[in-house]
Formats: sequence, C-alpha cells, structure tokens
Amino acid sequence: MNKVKLTDKILQLKKEKKALILAHNYQRPEIQDIADYIGDSIELSRKAMLEKDAETLVFCAVDFMAESAAILNPEKKVLLPTLGARCPMAQMLTVDEIKRAKTHYPDAPVVLYVNTLATSKAYCDICCTSANVVEVINSLDADTILFGPDRNLAEYAAEKTGKTLIPIPEWGFCPTHVLFQPEDIAVLKQQYPDAVVMVHPECSAETRRAADFVGSTSKMCHYARESTAETIIVGTEEGLLHRLRKENPEKRFIVAYEGAVCPNMKLTTLERLYAALKEEKHVIKVPEATAKHARTALEKMFLVKS
Repeated sequence: MNKVKLTDKILQLKKEKKALILAHNYQRPEIQDIADYIGDSIELSRKAMLEKDAETLVFCAVDFMAESAAILNPEKKVLLPTLGARCPMAQMLTVDEIKRAKTHYPDAPVVLYVNTLATSKAYCDICCTSANVVEVINSLDADTILFGPDRNLAEYAAEKTGKTLIPIPEWGFCPTHVLFQPEDIAVLKQQYPDAVVMVHPECSAETRRAADFVGSTSKMCHYARESTAETIIVGTEEGLLHRLRKENPEKRFIVAYEGAVCPNMKLTTLERLYAALKEEKHVIKVPEATAKHARTALEKMFLVKS
C-alpha cells in the first residue's frame, strides 16, 4: 500500500473512531505530518485533556508518554502503535532505587522527570519536564532534592537553582543526547561561523557550555522562531529538525551529530499507526492505585507557574 493511500485510510479511521493522533517531536516526518498535534509528551497529554470529544488517543511516541496520557485521560482509550517503543532512560529508574535513596535522604522531596514509568511516578512528590524543571525545583521549600532519572538534567537544574540535586540512579542518561559532543559543535562552528547553537539539557555539561541556548524541544522551537540567526545548529534528536524546518523555512537547521537518532521513537511507522487504529491496539492501561499517585504528581507539576 502506497503512503498516500495509507494516509487516506488512517484519516478515515481516525474520523470513524473519534481519535486524536498525537506525535512527539522526535517522530518520523510522515508521522508528524499526519498528526493532529505535535509536541513534547506533556504538551500532547494536555492537548488531549482539552479535546473533550475525542474517544481514542493514538500516542506516537514511547511507553512512558502513553502512560502519562492514560493517567491524565482516564476516560479515553490510549493506544501505543508499537509496544517495543520503550524509553531506555525511563527503564533506568526503579521503585527500589527510589526507596534506597529515601533511606539516605529521608527528608528530601523526590522530583521525577516525566521520562519515567508510572510505577516510579507513583513514588514521587512532583514531576517535571525539561521545560519547567527549574521552576519546579524552585517551587520546593528544600535545598536538597532527590531527582531522577537524568543526571545531566539534574546538573542543569542545580546550576540554575543553586540547590543540591541528588541523582537517582547515579548515572541515569538519555542514550541519544549523550552522543552530542562539544568537538562536533566546534567543527560545525568552523564551517558556519555565524550559526547559533541550541542544545537540550539532557546533553552533557561540556556540550551545554558549547551552546548559545539550552532548552527543551518546545523552548527550542520558540528560540528558533525568535532568533535572527539564519543558521542554527541543533543538539537534540534529529526528528525535531523536520518541525523546525517546516515552521522556519527561511532558516537552515543542522543537527549537531547526524547519528543522534532515537531508534525507539522511530519504531512508529504509518503501517503500525494504521494497524493500531484499525485493531485498536495496543491499549495502555495503568493500574488505578498507581495511576492515582502518579496523577497527583503530574497535576502538582501543572500548578507550578513557569
């Protein structure tokens, strides 16, 4: 089946099933192009919460994002086109790791990046995104905070807030963002001396220091729109460049390292999206006891002014 015909079939099914297609910024271009909304995981979940007429959410992303959508939209059916689309960083943090850390720092609040599984979210005080991590940390009346699972994001937040963030686990990381190195940025800056550099806070401290701007994917999109630079070097998963180029056709975007591809994000194809809608698979459900606590942590995050 060719892509045009397949796209038509997906759109027809979407209409019949009153479905919303939500695509993360790192998805394949053809998935982004067919989606109702594109954004980061929490942006998408919040969009879904506002769409009262939608009965089904097809979350083109990875496991923890679909879980968050299911937690925040309990009355809707949430589908993940590919069960194998798992976030390696989210898998790095277990409930046992959180409990161990709490024995050492019993009075420290637990802040978890949304890039965690629901079982872990249920054991935290509040969640955060890469867009609002600084505001969330500053909202807490504590100077020492347990933070998981991304060590680089913890370091970034500590730099910005002056607080002590204890990473759990000690070396949690995003396998894609650690691929960006300052040496690659230096080479590109020699080729494009007038270019500005923007990178994700999941990158290493050395890479962040080589950048003109550090921010989440949503903040990168805003920075790209506002920047007067004609060339922008981008330090995040290459899927974001499709959106950046569509929104800023007059500018040139260059990924800081061409091998920075998240294989899990790329598992969603048009064929798998079609099958998920047609067969209504794979339904993501979070046990109510877990969902209740995780929902509280997510809702607290929404109350923090950014």
